[in-house]
Amino acid sequence: MKIRWATVGPFQENCYLVVDEQAARCVLVDPGDEPSRLSAMVRESGATLDAIWVTHGHIDHVGAVAPMVREWKVPVFGHSADRPLWRAVPQQAAFYGLRIEAPPMPDREIVDGQLLTVGALSFTAMHTPGHAPGHCVLHGHGVALGGDLLFAGSIGRTDLPLSDPVAMQASLERIVVLPDDTVVYPGHGPPTTIGVERDSNPFLNGVARVAGASRR
Repeated sequence: MKIRWATVGPFQENCYLVVDEQAARCVLVDPGDEPSRLSAMVRESGATLDAIWVTHGHIDHVGAVAPMVREWKVPVFGHSADRPLWRAVPQQAAFYGLRIEAPPMPDREIVDGQLLTVGALSFTAMHTPGHAPGHCVLHGHGVALGGDLLFAGSIGRTDLPLSDPVAMQASLERIVVLPDDTVVYPGHGPPTTIGVERDSNPFLNGVARVAGASRR
């Protein structure tokens, strides 16, 4: 397995390309912006793009879905609870002074406990609402594609429309049961590990409260 990424757009969102090198198949996770860069990343991998996986429906994670689907003709996976966010993408973008093409709705459902595969690789979906109602973490092979649940030293915001601090707390309690050496690839900022965050993250060790937790 190889994981490549590009940090894109004004929100500096991390889009990941997960590649099964032996099978030469790949998936794109959270294409948020700069579709030409993301397409170049796919081509440079030498792998065939099978799908787009989306951890949640905020504009910085779905802003390039429409052009990527148009170019690559692949299915989009997402959780149904985020459909209101997908529908509101143009309005969300306008609030920030941006213009983003409305993404097509996911045509494949992600549900808690589901196994998502690419080549011989498999990732388990963990429904982790709080930052967004349909937020999911995808974990397997010692890594977690974490979206905006957990960052290095912080967590996702819970002061956005449809966010839920209580649900966020429950979701954090779920993710910290993953092995300590699990590498978390977050939606913003550098990778980290579950063990490091369990010990030092103020929102996991009881130093800070969840509500209004992050500046991201």
